[in-house]
Amino acid sequence: MRAARLLSVLLLLQARGRMTARQLASELEVSVRTVYRDVESLHAAGIPLYGEAGHAGGYALLDGYRTRLTGLTSQEAEALFLTGLPGPAADLGLGAVLATARLKLMAALPDDLRERANRLHQRFHLDTSGWYVDPDRTPHLGAVVGAVWEQRRVRVRYRRWAPKPEVTRTLEPYGVVLKGGRWYLVAGSCGAADEVRTYRVAEISRLRVLDERFERPTGFDLAAHWDASLREFDARRHTGEATVRLTPRALELLPHLWEPALVSAARRSARLDEPDGWLRVMIPMESVEHTGGLLLRLGAEVEVLEPEALREHVTRAVAALADMYHLH
Repeated sequence: MRAARLLSVLLLLQARGRMTARQLASELEVSVRTVYRDVESLHAAGIPLYGEAGHAGGYALLDGYRTRLTGLTSQEAEALFLTGLPGPAADLGLGAVLATARLKLMAALPDDLRERANRLHQRFHLDTSGWYVDPDRTPHLGAVVGAVWEQRRVRVRYRRWAPKPEVTRTLEPYGVVLKGGRWYLVAGSCGAADEVRTYRVAEISRLRVLDERFERPTGFDLAAHWDASLREFDARRHTGEATVRLTPRALELLPHLWEPALVSAARRSARLDEPDGWLRVMIPMESVEHTGGLLLRLGAEVEVLEPEALREHVTRAVAALADMYHLH
């Protein structure tokens, strides 16, 4: 455990440059005293590490010193080869860079780790695209990524689902996210303090990178913001709850027809409804129209109990189908 921590100290200093003992302790989740002992051990091992006191002080490696990859465990080497997704890298214009990096990493590994990494590359393939949907066309992705990297504002024409279908906005791009095979831009809106929104890159119809630069909000964490926004989105869209009866077969079909959150809710709440053997379940509900559409996919193997508005919506849809097929 301590050997792994010593390597982590070395890699942190190599990747980030000068760091204080308190910063290292926070990253490694240990005490400052432990960091002092680890630094002494690295000194004793001959690592060219020096420290400076004062407000701007900290620990740093001598210029030019680099660690070797021979400190990787077999699992770490394998994990590195799973992190590079060729599809997204190509989308970002980094396909050739990723291939070159893989070759360099492979060349630097010892023979036994190189063999394990090769085996993993041959037996595991990660594909982030979704089923049954065409991939997004994202002609502006390269410009978006460039603006994110250079911290330049962008002027975009954006398509949306709203009474006014297109809007023009000036944005401060903080980062891009790949979710379910689709690219999203997380950006601040100029003139709206503390407003950070998500934009689907495929819905940007026009984009111009401006000369104006901007400063990212201090402490902004893209991954943490994305996770929080997903939780907020789920809480906002699920505005109620519906109670329905399903056949056992319908419950088995749900993973092929509904999103995971609804399937999990149905399975958790499923109770046998005597005497016909159907199951009574409760599911989160968005709008009456949206939830009604999901339930109609199950045909005659579902019955809506409440709310009444949802039951009436499904009843009207079924009646319209009966009229269409002259079943009265």
